[in-house]
Amino acid sequence: MPGWDRLKNLVSEEFKQGKEEGKPASALDALRQEFDAAGENRMELESLFERLLAVPVEKDFPYEEPDDLKAIQALRPTPGFPLPALTDDDEELRDRLLGAWLGRCAGCALGKPFEIMGLQGLGSDGIQPWMRLKRYLTAVSPDEWPIRDYAPEHSPAQSEKGIGSIICPASTREHIAFMESDDDIRYTVLGLVLMRKNGKDFTSWDVACNWIRRLSYHNVCTAETQAYLNLVRDYEFHIGSGWGKDGPDVDWNRVATRQNPYREWIGAQIRIDAYGYAAAGNPELAAELAWRDARISHTKNGIYGAMFCAAMIAASFVAADPLRIVEAGLEQIPANCRLAEAIRKTVAIVGAPGAEPGRFEEILAAVHKAFESYSPVHTIPNAAICVMAVLLSNGDFHQGITMAVMGGWDTDCNGATVGSITGAITGAKNAPAHWTGRLNDTLRSEIYDYHPIPISECARQSLDVVKTLRE
Repeated sequence: MPGWDRLKNLVSEEFKQGKEEGKPASALDALRQEFDAAGENRMELESLFERLLAVPVEKDFPYEEPDDLKAIQALRPTPGFPLPALTDDDEELRDRLLGAWLGRCAGCALGKPFEIMGLQGLGSDGIQPWMRLKRYLTAVSPDEWPIRDYAPEHSPAQSEKGIGSIICPASTREHIAFMESDDDIRYTVLGLVLMRKNGKDFTSWDVACNWIRRLSYHNVCTAETQAYLNLVRDYEFHIGSGWGKDGPDVDWNRVATRQNPYREWIGAQIRIDAYGYAAAGNPELAAELAWRDARISHTKNGIYGAMFCAAMIAASFVAADPLRIVEAGLEQIPANCRLAEAIRKTVAIVGAPGAEPGRFEEILAAVHKAFESYSPVHTIPNAAICVMAVLLSNGDFHQGITMAVMGGWDTDCNGATVGSITGAITGAKNAPAHWTGRLNDTLRSEIYDYHPIPISECARQSLDVVKTLRE
């Protein structure tokens, strides 16, 4: 049961993952020879994956990257100045929560048609992924860049090499009438369901059970596919299984790593918005809730990306300064991890928040050059795009989601994450109707009881969760 891909390809990806984690090249090279000779022999490939997992990280690897929550918290940087208190005005908070939900939906819908185009790596001709988006749009009209509207369904450039057609026509400007189902939105709904049922004391086992009960295997990808398989292969989820409140004694590291070379990819980072909403104004709690979710499928920077984004989202309900929001995210992850280093580098590339619009492409090209060695769906480069968009937008809703999508790589994921942040800052009343009105307050999530559902109802339920946690 290889899951997301053929077992041969999973093992091949594990070599790259091991290198990024700091495992010695000599050990990986020795195993590479066995890989080349293994062909499609399942037993040999399974054994090889286990041996790759067992290779220790180099002793002089310059980063500290634990998975345990207490160990992560012990390595956090010294926090900056305190954040303002969360408003006790329920109407204002409801408006900010609705803004966050609308921002997530609008940013996701904007990015969905461009996703395949954005996920292409650096071309042999030096073309960065964002340049393909620009070519697609400017072939329609020079005025289409910077992005000003949802994606056009067709472009004269779609027949050109490396461009191609867009996907998800229901999210194009010609057809959009609701937020169509997407993994970025399904996980936000699942987080809301979990928080309503279990409150802030939910466990990782509760997250797993929520998946099995409500999330179709058809709707999971990469790391989530592998974790889903590992869960159902090793544990019982049937009614009357006999497990106690917290479930069985689960080896979460095993669930997250067994035949899972995608454990530092973006999957956990896109699952945590509901925790940022629930812990509005409390980045530390948001990061802890995100950790409980992320650890079932991810390790190291895959976990940190989830904690970082959840903390930023929580901070955006009380802070308008984009740099302070980014700092609030950094305060919840190890100071000396690859993700933190990448975020600091991105902040340095961007410079002052709200940099001149004319510098956008220069900054974007520099961010791509800095992180193009990673997979286009890895946590680190996409978190960098989110930070770039948050800083350059200076908290503006339109600028935030459009810059995140123009950034390329995982366009719908990044548009959604930045949409949550700028939506919470802006609030629903001040969000541009150009983006939000065309969703017609309708979300189709493919999650039972939430398909379809008014986006405003999701925000109302989120407010109930916040009030319950506050009490």
